Amino acid sequence: MGILVFMRNLLLALCLFLVLGFLYYSAWKLHLLRWEDTKYDKQGFLLQLDSKLHVEVASRFANFSEGACKPGYASALMTAIFPKFTKPAPMFLDDSFRKWARIRDFVPPFGIKGQDNIIKGILLKTKEYRLTAALDSLTCRRCVIVGNGGVLANKSLGAKIDEYEVVIRLNSAPVKGYEKDVGSKTTLRITYPEGAMQKQEQYEKDSLFVMAGFKWQDFKWLKYIVFKEKVSASDGFWKSVATRVPKEPHEVRILNPYFIQEAAFTFIGLPFNNGLMGRGNIPTLGSVAITMALHNCDEVAVAGFGYDMNVPNALLHYYETIKMAAIKESWTHNIQREKEFLKKLVKAGVISDLTSGI
Repeated sequence: MGILVFMRNLLLALCLFLVLGFLYYSAWKLHLLRWEDTKYDKQGFLLQLDSKLHVEVASRFANFSEGACKPGYASALMTAIFPKFTKPAPMFLDDSFRKWARIRDFVPPFGIKGQDNIIKGILLKTKEYRLTAALDSLTCRRCVIVGNGGVLANKSLGAKIDEYEVVIRLNSAPVKGYEKDVGSKTTLRITYPEGAMQKQEQYEKDSLFVMAGFKWQDFKWLKYIVFKEKVSASDGFWKSVATRVPKEPHEVRILNPYFIQEAAFTFIGLPFNNGLMGRGNIPTLGSVAITMALHNCDEVAVAGFGYDMNVPNALLHYYETIKMAAIKESWTHNIQREKEFLKKLVKAGVISDLTSGI
C-alpha cells in the first residue's frame, strides 16, 4: 500500500515538474520571439537601418571600384533590411501572365482578374515583353526614376541623370526645355490614361510607353491605343485622356500589376480592403516605379521625389509655377506612409536620392 502511495506521489510530482517545465519553456520562447520582433517594424523592415551592412553584403561588394556598377546591389541591400524580399518579378506582362498566381486573383489595380482577353489581345499585337535587346544584354543595369517634384528645379542634374542606363519618367512630366535639370534621355515613361501626354509632339523618340493599369477601363483604353481605334475621352475616366499615342505596338508595354500590389500592402502597409481599390490604399506611381526597379535593376536612384509641406511657397512640380500650398489631401494615396517607406530605403542605402527630397 505504501509503495502505491509513493508511486502516485512520484507521478504527481513528475507531472507537476513537466507542466512547470513546459510553462517555463513557453515563456522563454515567447520572450525570445518578442525580442526578435523588436528588431523589425510591423511591415518587416529592420528598425536599425543605419547600422553597418550585413557582413555578407559588405564583403560581396568590397572589391568594386568607386562608380562601378555593382550587380545585384539593390536587391542584396533590400533583402538585408527586409528579409521577406524576393527578387523574381518580371517588369512587364508577357504571354504567360495568366500563370502568375500573385496577380491572378486580384482585380485592377492589384491584379488582372477579369482582364484576360483584353490583355491577351494587346500582347498578341505588341509581341514585345521586355526592355530593349541592348539593355537586356547588360550584366549590370543602373536605373533612375525621375519624379516630378519641384525639388528638381535649378539643380542642374540633367547630365547626371543621363548617365544611367535606364531612365524612368512618370506620366506627362515634360523633358523638352528642362534638359539641364532633368536630362534628355527617356527609356521608359510609365503612365495611366489620365496621366498620359495628350500632345503627340511631347513624346520622346526611342522610349517605351508603359501602361500602369489602375482600373479595368485602363486596359480597354490601351487596347484602343494599340489597335489605333477610336477612344472615347470620357469613358469611365476621372478626367479627359489621350486619344492617340505616337508609339508603334512593339514600343508598348503593360506594367506588371504585382508592383502596385507589393508597394501598397507589403512595403507601405496600406489598407488591404479585400484587395479592392479604396480610400488611401493606392500607392503613387513613383513608389510603384521604385518597387519595379528594386526587382529589375542592379542599382537604383531617384530624383525629384519628396514634398516639403513646411515650405508652402516651394514649387510643387519642376515644370509649372503651382506652389506646394496647392496640394490637397489625396483620397487614394497616403503620402505620409509612402514617405516613411521611401525614407527607409534611402537611410539603408537601397536607393540613392539625387535631390535629397525624401
